[in-house]
Amino acid sequence: MSRLNPWQFLTGLARIVAARPRRPASLRGNDLLRTVLERRSVRDFKPEPLPDDVWEAILEAGRVAPSTVNLQTWSFGLFTGQEWQRFFGAPPPFAAPRLAIIMADTHRAQRVVEGFPRAPLCGYTVGVMNASLAAMNMTVAAESLGVASVMLSETGRTGFYDAAYLVEKLALPAGVVPIMTVAFGYPAKGRPAMPPKLPLAAVSFTGPYRETDQEVLEDWYRQQQAGYQASNWGDRFSGQIAYYNRRLVAADRDLERLVHRGLGAD
Repeated sequence: MSRLNPWQFLTGLARIVAARPRRPASLRGNDLLRTVLERRSVRDFKPEPLPDDVWEAILEAGRVAPSTVNLQTWSFGLFTGQEWQRFFGAPPPFAAPRLAIIMADTHRAQRVVEGFPRAPLCGYTVGVMNASLAAMNMTVAAESLGVASVMLSETGRTGFYDAAYLVEKLALPAGVVPIMTVAFGYPAKGRPAMPPKLPLAAVSFTGPYRETDQEVLEDWYRQQQAGYQASNWGDRFSGQIAYYNRRLVAADRDLERLVHRGLGAD
């Protein structure tokens, strides 16, 4: 899709600013629903540290997350901002005071569960699915405590784009693959606007799969472009996509090797 003209840019930006999550009037007093619907990814944190009890509560939310057959196929690499700086030799992303590297971990279950399946893709999928649930639990718990967060898959070599690097740096055994880092802290500014979201009708169906209307998709993508251009003035969203595509080629090769290494494939 070509660069937006000024009218498309302003219209798209206005749509983003005006957008709000849909909440039934009968449920507007529900605090948990409000927390989930109003959570936003934040990329600018105060230097203020998180109190120990707040951090412990966030981690506990991850620990008790649901998982397939209660296998708890996750591990969390935990760092303060200072520890991150010392360990990685680089500032923590967005100056976050607390960070958790979320890993899909089937290594632990394989050590004790008799007959653990030796199916690389299914095992990795289960690990990623469960670890992602734990990560989401942590971000929701954080939001309820006034702590902002952001999930990082690439920024600062923090996720699956650089899984091979993190496996080596963290000395991870076979079956443990980093998938993301979640950065936590108190927001330095207000929460950003909700990024463009497809309508429910575009992402749900009953019965056979239903294609999303092309006009709806193009409208959503124009809003994506407008939001990206507004926050990265002078850059095009297509340029960011091209960058990620280049990164994905190497990441895909590394992940294939790591997944088969960890789950006993031939």
